[in-house]
Amino acid sequence: MNRVLVTGAAGFIGAFLCKRLLKEGRCEVVGFDNVNSYYDPGIKLDRLRMLALAAGGSADDACVDGFSVGSFSFVRGDLADETTFEALFGERSFDVVVNLAAQAGVRYSIENPRAYVDSNLVGFFNILEACRHHPVRHLVYASSSSVYGGNEKVPFSEDDRVDEPVSLYAATKKSNELMAHAYSKLYSIPTTGLRFFTVYGPMGRPDMAYFGFTNKLVRGEKIKIFNMGDCKRDFTYVDDIVEGVVRVMDAPPTVKAGADGLLRAAHRVYNIGNSHPENLLDFVDTLQRVLVEEGVLPKDYDFAAHRELVAMQPGDVPVTYADTSALERDLGFRPSTKLEDGLRSFARWYKGYYGL
Repeated sequence: MNRVLVTGAAGFIGAFLCKRLLKEGRCEVVGFDNVNSYYDPGIKLDRLRMLALAAGGSADDACVDGFSVGSFSFVRGDLADETTFEALFGERSFDVVVNLAAQAGVRYSIENPRAYVDSNLVGFFNILEACRHHPVRHLVYASSSSVYGGNEKVPFSEDDRVDEPVSLYAATKKSNELMAHAYSKLYSIPTTGLRFFTVYGPMGRPDMAYFGFTNKLVRGEKIKIFNMGDCKRDFTYVDDIVEGVVRVMDAPPTVKAGADGLLRAAHRVYNIGNSHPENLLDFVDTLQRVLVEEGVLPKDYDFAAHRELVAMQPGDVPVTYADTSALERDLGFRPSTKLEDGLRSFARWYKGYYGL
């Protein structure tokens, strides 16, 4: 790979993917992000500072409006803006495109559906069009475990039906998979979709449960545990996600002819999850214990007074559980970071970042 485009580069997974690629030093990395205010833009700027340092510069080189340091360039723009995105591809050629930009959040999609149409549908369409007119060796894009909706069969396999989304966010991610398959078939674009399962870790998204719970506990507020705690999540550490993405980037599907003589879609989908769902109450207990052990919360903290069991919210599902046998079979990788280890890394980062 000579040049890689990573959209969502100021986001959680995007920033750590860029950092990994820069540390390996084997390609030029171009990051693209609109740095919106869905959550604190300050943490997004700090991720860009991290990337400026990884590229051999200083934190002062980073700017949300765009900058270039060493083999890393950051471009601020919106995927839904066709003109901006086409200009980016017109100015540079890319060997690999990794689309991690999206409007995230299941519950937010219930209140702000248009944001998901603009970013996840129109924005992804613009990516596909750019890859159509400016051919790339591989397009890798983020899907989500949310596409499995209310499936009761576990673990979730890539071969399962995913026709019953329980949120608009899930529907847009399933739409991305269909759009990518069609473009791969019509224009011979090698394409891989990745269904991520509950990603967590240092410098993550403040809207995710582990981060939001920590913020509330530090402020002395109550945390709400949904479905009366009867939920399971397949928590996947960010380094495992990045490892999976890098391995996929290096292994594009092959364009082949079908029995009818026409080219087949070079499109595939992989789960990337820890394959070990954790009960939500056990997760909370582990998080609380780690926060005390790492000095984020005092040893005498009254956790019982700061938790509340509540009903399931619209858009939620009772369990997520990844079958990653296809990823292991094809790419020799299976996420394995233990929840306690990952939460401990987060707690240490949180303590230092917020000066506790």
